[in-house]
Amino acid sequence: MIGLLAAPAIAQTTSSACPQPALSRLTRHRVTQGETLEAIAQRYSLLAATIMGLNPATRGGTVTPGQDLVIPPYNGIQVSVTPGQTWEQVAQTYNSRADVLFEVNGCVSAVPATIFVPGVNWFPGVSPGATAIAPSSPLQGYPLPQRSQVIINYGWQPDPIQNKLVFNTGVALASPAGTPVLAVGPGTVAFAGTDSVYGNLVVVNHAQGLQTRYANLATLEVRVGQTLRQGDRLGQIAPPAGAPQVEAPQGDDNDSFVFFEVRLNSTLGWVAQDPQDFVPALVLR
Repeated sequence: MIGLLAAPAIAQTTSSACPQPALSRLTRHRVTQGETLEAIAQRYSLLAATIMGLNPATRGGTVTPGQDLVIPPYNGIQVSVTPGQTWEQVAQTYNSRADVLFEVNGCVSAVPATIFVPGVNWFPGVSPGATAIAPSSPLQGYPLPQRSQVIINYGWQPDPIQNKLVFNTGVALASPAGTPVLAVGPGTVAFAGTDSVYGNLVVVNHAQGLQTRYANLATLEVRVGQTLRQGDRLGQIAPPAGAPQVEAPQGDDNDSFVFFEVRLNSTLGWVAQDPQDFVPALVLR
């Protein structure tokens, strides 16, 4: 389930109720004959990029028998922090949430020199802390006719019902059922149909190895292979029952929304990214 929860105040979390720091829960894996990086990542329910980020020797995409790998408890990166920074400052750097970083790293008031940031993907040649949007991004539009409330945020969010962190691969934008859903940039329709998780879904491939996904649609108004311009209609938002596996936050069950993702093509496949890093119109000002 994907959901948005109110950010709890950091001071309300006690050390006795806090999980062990992610970096204290690293495990070791010795590569055996015939194992691949992808198979090892799948075994631990991780992205291969996560293992590559923590194990520089694997960044060519291969592993060798007898090699010892560091395995984290969930996806993310290990980063060094400038002395004196607060959790709020670190969260801003990595487009994360201060309360999530605080809890993932042991609920200590002073930020350690090295921390684990969940939900940030390592890529070759890409600085993990870079959140600036490239001026040449082809995704200059907005998924709806007007700016809407974000009711589901991208990234790791604490879920008190499951008593664990859950990862959201995109954002949900609240808007009445029937609202047109629009392409955020020029591209080509790669998929237009029904998905078991997303409901009615449109996938658009763009320049620079980017892909956008628009889920929870009532109608599909494009076809595979169709060339799109920014602002072209893709469909309309479904009523709340339109996509039962992509749920609105608790307390907002009557809200309808479009679930929007940005993905980046790599040797690891189409990996979900924070939409705010690529779609300027989504950045809160």
